[in-house]
Formats: sequence, C-alpha cells, structure tokens
Amino acid sequence: MGSETEGEAGVDEQASGDGQVRAPRQRRTRRPSAAATPAARSTRARAARAPARASAAPPAPEAPAVPEAPATPEAPATPAAPAGTRSSRRVGRPVAPKTLSFDIGGTGFKASVLDSEGKMLADRVRVATKYPCPPDAMVERLAELATPLPAFDRISAGFPGVVRKGKVLTAPHFVTVKGPGTKVSSRLEKAWSGFDLAGALEAKLGKPVRIANDADLQGLDVVKGEGLELVVTLGTGVGTGLFLDGRLAPHLELAHAPFRRDQTYNEQIGETALKRIGVAKWRKRVREAIATFTTLLNYDHLYIGGGNSKLMAGHVPHSVTIVDNVAGILGGIKLWEDEPTSS
Repeated sequence: MGSETEGEAGVDEQASGDGQVRAPRQRRTRRPSAAATPAARSTRARAARAPARASAAPPAPEAPAVPEAPATPEAPATPAAPAGTRSSRRVGRPVAPKTLSFDIGGTGFKASVLDSEGKMLADRVRVATKYPCPPDAMVERLAELATPLPAFDRISAGFPGVVRKGKVLTAPHFVTVKGPGTKVSSRLEKAWSGFDLAGALEAKLGKPVRIANDADLQGLDVVKGEGLELVVTLGTGVGTGLFLDGRLAPHLELAHAPFRRDQTYNEQIGETALKRIGVAKWRKRVREAIATFTTLLNYDHLYIGGGNSKLMAGHVPHSVTIVDNVAGILGGIKLWEDEPTSS
C-alpha cells in the first residue's frame, strides 16, 4: 500500500529508504503570534488611543488662588520741621500761652506780648490816638499795632470806660469829635453804646479776647491782695479800680462824680486841666482828690498809676505807691488766670 494521509490527525507517515515505516512526523501547525490576533490588535489600538485621549482631555481646573491679605497701610510720616525751627509743643508738657495785651488810652494805644509769667516778649509799641475815633477805626488801629509783635494765643485789653462782658457801656474819650474836652458827637455816642469790642477784636485777629476797664487791668498787676486797695490812674482822664483781698470789686466810675467847683475828677485833674493850669496847681488838686478818696473809701493802700503819675513822685504820703504806667500792659495776663494751659 502506498502512503496514506490522515487528514484528521494532521500526521504524515513516510517510508524510509530501508522500507520501514517510520514513526509518523507530526506536522507543525503555525500558530498566529499573539501580536497578530484580533484581540491583541484591539488591545494595541486601545493603548495607542489612550495617550491621545489623555492629551485631548481638558486639564483639571486648578484650585482658586487664595487672595493675599491687603497690606497694612503705613502711618503717614510726620512732616519734618523746617530747618532752623523748633517745635513749640513737647509731648506730655503743657504749652504756655502768649498774651497780646492792649492798653487803650485817650492819648495813645500801647501793646506788647506777654509770656505765661507776665513778662514782655517784645518792647512795647505805641501809636497816637486819632480823632474822631469810631469803633471800627479803633479795631483797625489796634490790629495794625499788633502786626510787628510776636505771635500770640489770646488777647487782653484795658479800655478807658465801663466794659461788661466785652461790650462797651461808656466811652467818654471816644465819643468826642477831637478828643477829651471837645464837642461830644451823638453819632459816636450811638456807635459806642453797647459795642461788642471783644467780639470785633476776636473776629479781626482770630484769637479769644477779654476786656476790662484800664484802671482795673492796671490794678490786677500791682495790688498785693491785702485788705481794701484803691488804684487811681492819672492820664488823659482819671481812672479808679477797687480791690478787696486781691479780688476786683464791681467797677465804679468815681472819676465822673462831682469833685470841686461843680466839676468832676476828670475835669479837674485830667490832662486837659494839667495843660491849662500847670504842674504845681495840678499837684495840689491831686492831693486834694487823694484826701477825698481816703475819706470816702477808707482804703488800706493807694496806688497811683497812669501816664502822669510820675509827676506826683515825691509829692504824696508814704502810704501811697507810685507805679509805672507799664502796669497797664502787664496786668493783661491776669485776665486769663482762670484759664488752664493746653497740652
């Protein structure tokens, strides 16, 4: 029999050269490699597509940034003081106010600036009183007088008349047309009656103002505070101030009371009379006036001030003290003694 192929087994039987039948040789069947199988190809395709999908996918949203806290603003820098100056304030120390002090007279206006101890920081300045002298003209004149003086924090003024709460009740010199002894103007009387001199000066100079009678203001500087003390000023007119144990009494216009020959003290011993009768006769009248005041008031001590007081030096009893007219400026500090210093 020839060779026979059994297809079912997939085995070939071959005859060898010696006629013997050799063991059938199993035919190898080539198996497709793993890479060639559909499953492998599918897996490989999926693997190839995966990176593409990964790269095409939108990036995951980043976590929102935490906002930074706003920077704390720096405190504004303190401006440096101009070169050559020193600060007028020191932390924790009281500041001593400076006082502009006016001495308003029928012949002249005087002024200076005082430190907290009542000492003048500049020489006293003076201008002559011009007539007629309505209120607004006086305010302008006083403002001009203060211009060359050092800086100040408050204002005092001595006025030759009755003043109450800063308002003028009487102004005997300034209601005249040409000065004391001349015709009185009804227009000026109306202008001065009730005029708020303190308010007008404050509006003009921008600082608080206190005003008192000029003799009262001078007395504040000179009295000792012992018993009943009388201050008499001899100037354009006659002024008086009365103090009990250092406290100012209500103001009395004694100068307008009858003195002699049906005339007042102003008329008999004011400056107009001095020029008319001369120094010798004038001194005699002043001594007579002193005797009258002594009987009327029984004071413990008398001080005589004002521009003409120097003419009485050596012509009065030892119980009488002649004081310098500068007291009319220096007393200005006393009007503010109830005011604490600012810090």
